[in-house]
Amino acid sequence: MWAEAWQSRFGGHAVLLGVTGSIAAYKACELASRLVEAGVDVYPAMTRSARQLLGPATLEALCGRRVCGELFEPASALEIDHVAIARRIQLALIAPATANILAKAAHGIADDWLSTTLLATRAPVVVAPAMNADMYAHPATVQNLEILRERGVFVAGPGYGRQACGTVGPGRLADTAEILMVAARALRHPGDLTGKHVLISAGGNREPLDPVRFVGNASSGRMGWALAFAAWTRGATVTVILGTCDISPPPLVNVVSATSTEAMQEAVLEHLPGCDIFISAAAVADYRPERVESAKRKRSGASWSITLVPNPDILSETVRRRQPGQILVGFAAETEDTLARGLEKRRNKGVDLLVANTVGGTSGAIGSDTAEAWIIGPRDEIVPMGPASKLTIADRLLDRCIALSSTT
Repeated sequence: MWAEAWQSRFGGHAVLLGVTGSIAAYKACELASRLVEAGVDVYPAMTRSARQLLGPATLEALCGRRVCGELFEPASALEIDHVAIARRIQLALIAPATANILAKAAHGIADDWLSTTLLATRAPVVVAPAMNADMYAHPATVQNLEILRERGVFVAGPGYGRQACGTVGPGRLADTAEILMVAARALRHPGDLTGKHVLISAGGNREPLDPVRFVGNASSGRMGWALAFAAWTRGATVTVILGTCDISPPPLVNVVSATSTEAMQEAVLEHLPGCDIFISAAAVADYRPERVESAKRKRSGASWSITLVPNPDILSETVRRRQPGQILVGFAAETEDTLARGLEKRRNKGVDLLVANTVGGTSGAIGSDTAEAWIIGPRDEIVPMGPASKLTIADRLLDRCIALSSTT
C-alpha cells in the first residue's frame, strides 16, 4: 500500500532533497528512490561534507538531475540557481540534517547553496535530524529545533538506538516511512483535519478456545491502515485500536492493542470521549466461545462441540455514549445484497455514516488493497466506491466526515 500512498500525497510535486554531512547520508538514496517512484520532481542538493560521504553520482542517477551544491558554479544551467529552485519547489526536505544545518536555518545563516536556498524558499520545510546523541541533547541544538518548530518547520525524528560512534540514544535518522509521513503532512499543512482527533478500530478479533487455539476471521487491517494514514497526513491526531492484522499501521499514529472483542470495546470506550471522529473499521467478532479451556485440549477421536455466545455490540455502545458533535462511522462487510444490508444497518445502528463493502469474490475487500464499497450518509444518500483502493475510500470517507462536522 505504500507505493499508492506516496503517489497520492507526493505525485506531481517538486521537492528539494537536501543531504548534509551525517554518516546517515547514504540513507538519502532510499528517500530519493521513494520520492521518484511517487512521481516527484526531485532536486537533489548536497553540502560539501555530504559529498565526502556519498558520491553525488548516486543521487543524480536516482533523481535524473544534477546535484546542486556550489553557490557560485558556472552559470551554464540556470535551473540550478538557488533562487529559481527556492521558488519552484513545493517542499524542502533536509535528510539527514546535521546540527550545523539546523543552526544555520535557525539563525538565518546563508553561507552555502543549501542554507541560502532554505532562506529563500517559502515552501514548507521538513528536517530529519541525524547526529551524535550528545550533540542532539546539547542546549544549542535543543534551542535551535525549538526555534525552527516555532517558525513552522516540521521535524521528523530522530530515532533512538546505537549510533556509528557507539553511543546509544536519540539521534539516529528516522525511518524512511516516518520521514515521508511528516513530509506528506507538511505538503498539506494546514490539513483539513488539523486539530481533530480521529479514533479508528481496525483489524480482526481472536476469541480463545484454549491457550493455543482461537476463533477468528481473515481481516488484514488494511482498511484501518488506509484510514490512519489518510487522517494523519491530513493533520489529525490518530489513535488506532488494533486487533489482529497482517500489516503494520503507519508510523506516528497511536496504537492500542486489543485482541478480543471485549478488550477492543474497553479500549474504544476509554478513548471515545476525547475524539471528534470514530470510525469502526474493525472486523469485530460477533460471537465468542462460552467456555475457554484452561489447558490445551488434546487431540482425541471424540468430536469437540463449542457453544458460541454473543459478543458486545461495540458500535451500538459507542452510539449510546456519543458526545455532542462527534461523528460516528460504521462498516458493514457483506457477501450478498451489500447495499441493501448496509442501508438497513446504518438505520438500525444510528451512525452518521456507514461504509458497506462486499467481501469474497473478485472484489476482495478482506485481505485486499481494494474493495467494492458504498458510503451511505445520514439521509441514506449513497456514494458508490469501487472497486477502488482502500486509500481512495478512506480519503472519500474522511471528506464526508469533514462535511458533516461543519454542519453539526
